[in-house]
Amino acid sequence: MPVVAKARAMRKRMSPPEARLGVALRRLRARGYHFRRQHPMLGFYLDFVCLDRRLIVEVDGAGHDWRVEQDRRRDAAFAREGFTTLRYGNASVRDNLDGVVAGILAHLEAAVPTRPLRGHPPRGGEGDG
Repeated sequence: MPVVAKARAMRKRMSPPEARLGVALRRLRARGYHFRRQHPMLGFYLDFVCLDRRLIVEVDGAGHDWRVEQDRRRDAAFAREGFTTLRYGNASVRDNLDGVVAGILAHLEAAVPTRPLRGHPPRGGEGDG
């Protein structure tokens, strides 16, 4: 299955905690933060990623208990690319959604944007001539 088709299929079958967090993260667009869902990158599919702030948010179910080492290597690979990964368990999203979103928002506000949140980048190579 091609990468884009797989990502689309994964978006349609998100777990209830992922879907719930996705709705909450969508509300952060009003503050200028845009998250992509099930975004393919470096051979992985990220639950949520804010590319402007280089922040990855993963919602881990019980299946991740045996994948701790694999997740650690994956997070390290993204860290080398300048990304921070936040991991939350399904129960945290279910029972403390406001706290999870507050933690994500704190990281977003502390992160340096990789480009302006609004408007176009300045034109390069013009002038002085």
